[in-house]
Amino acid sequence: MPFIMDKSLVIFAALSGVAALFLACFNSGKVTQRPAPARVSQASPVSFFQFTVHTLDGQPVSLEQYRGKKIIVLNVASKCGYTPQYADWEKYYAAHRDKVVILGFPCNDFLGQEPGSAEEIAEFCQKNYGVTFPMFEKIHVKGDEKAPVYRWLTDPAQNGWNTQEPTWNFCKYLINENGELTHFFASKVKPDSPDFIEAMGI
Repeated sequence: MPFIMDKSLVIFAALSGVAALFLACFNSGKVTQRPAPARVSQASPVSFFQFTVHTLDGQPVSLEQYRGKKIIVLNVASKCGYTPQYADWEKYYAAHRDKVVILGFPCNDFLGQEPGSAEEIAEFCQKNYGVTFPMFEKIHVKGDEKAPVYRWLTDPAQNGWNTQEPTWNFCKYLINENGELTHFFASKVKPDSPDFIEAMGI
């Protein structure tokens, strides 16, 4: 006897997908900024530079090597409406790589928009957008399996103030030269967005 899914479950799943897309669009231009020092948690934050991450080909990279530069952390995907931002961020990186590094973290957490293997992701990024900024292994950026770097980005006990998780693909976290998280930018924000330009100050 063939399996028949309850119609109510089908409708619920469809509505859940629509709701996720609506929330992503609603939050796509969101900007969150580090509050005044008096409002920042006085707990001893964990250092961003303590983490080691792995490249798409499995090589370990200590984030300590990026100390002294502004750091933009992106959660990226190959099959998203925001995927063309790869070109925008590559252009920005090429122009400012002496002062800025962009760290790309593929994730499949938003409607399965990054289904590829590490090899497929690397080939896609190079072939379609000529990406040269550092790209790392596919991770989870939300939920129980959230990677340690994203736990740091979203836990005020570690970063000092922020709780905001990525709302969709291509959200950005800005970290200053001293490893302090200063801003969260949602998907719609690009390098030429006034809020981003002001935050970078370069």
